[in-house]
Amino acid sequence: MKSSSDRPWSVGEVAERFDLPTNVLRHWESVGLLSPARDGAGRRRYGRDDVVRVAVVLRSKAAGMSLDQIAHLLERDMSGRHEVLQAHLDDLDRRMAEMRHSKAMTEHALRCSAHDISTCPRFRAELADVLVGFDPAIGASAPAGE
Repeated sequence: MKSSSDRPWSVGEVAERFDLPTNVLRHWESVGLLSPARDGAGRRRYGRDDVVRVAVVLRSKAAGMSLDQIAHLLERDMSGRHEVLQAHLDDLDRRMAEMRHSKAMTEHALRCSAHDISTCPRFRAELADVLVGFDPAIGASAPAGE
């Protein structure tokens, strides 16, 4: 006896389970990320492997990957996969560093008593990497309340 998970799902069922519009699944198919089987009437029928691929696409998009990068990730022949994934890891590292800077800056701003936060020297110090190449005096100002 087959369980309901052994039967193929329609595009509408898959879209509903993943909370996606059906046109997104159709688009992913048109760009080669998905290739569900068709029934005798030509309707898409998603199997387990197709559903896993949808999950991979969703998780990869949430991680900031483009559809082109995801296509490389899902390629069977692996040509270029490592380079694409390494570039994505490098981008994630860069974005994580930016988020750490942003978090430190926001935490300081939350505690700082300066009326105009942009005049606070410690707040400005959090911007030093962005202000590189400008007059060093820009990064300093009269002491403000911390």
